[in-house]
Formats: sequence, C-alpha cells, structure tokens
Amino acid sequence: MFGAAAAALLVALALALTRACLGPTVFDRALAANTVGTIAVLLLAVIGFLTDRPEFLDLAIVYGLLNVVGTIAVLKYFEYGNLGDPGDAEEESKA
Repeated sequence: MFGAAAAALLVALALALTRACLGPTVFDRALAANTVGTIAVLLLAVIGFLTDRPEFLDLAIVYGLLNVVGTIAVLKYFEYGNLGDPGDAEEESKA
C-alpha cells in the first residue's frame, strides 16, 4: 500500500515539476515549487514508513518548515525586489 502511495506521489511530483517549468507567471511557478516541496515532504514520510525508519519523519518536518519559509522569502523578493526591511533605506538616507 505504501509502495502505491510512493508511486502516486512520484507521478504528482512529475506533474508539479512540469507546471513549475511551464507556468505562465512567476507566482504560478512559485506555487508549483511549493507543491514540489510538499510532495517531497510526503514522499519522505512514506519512504520512512517503507523502510521502518521513523527518523525520516523528523527530516520531513524540518524540510516542510524550510519549504514554507523559503516560499515566503521568494514571494516577498518578487513583490518588493528585496528581502530587507524597506524602512532601513529611508533611515540611512536621513542620517
């Protein structure tokens, strides 16, 4: 049963990668990249169950958290053009 789940996740991963490469806008590509990260988390969990190694779940949780933070950072960069606080530049120019 977990083998079938792993195969289905690999098919979903291939579809998400196709969407990431062919997305019409940057935001569609970012959403597809986030989907790839989510599928990778699920695949790590399934592989952990298949190999009877529960420490894979810890890796999946850490990767999931990094995926969320990375997606937010990429979207902020594409919207504002930088990752810093916009108030920093104004304070430096006044000094």
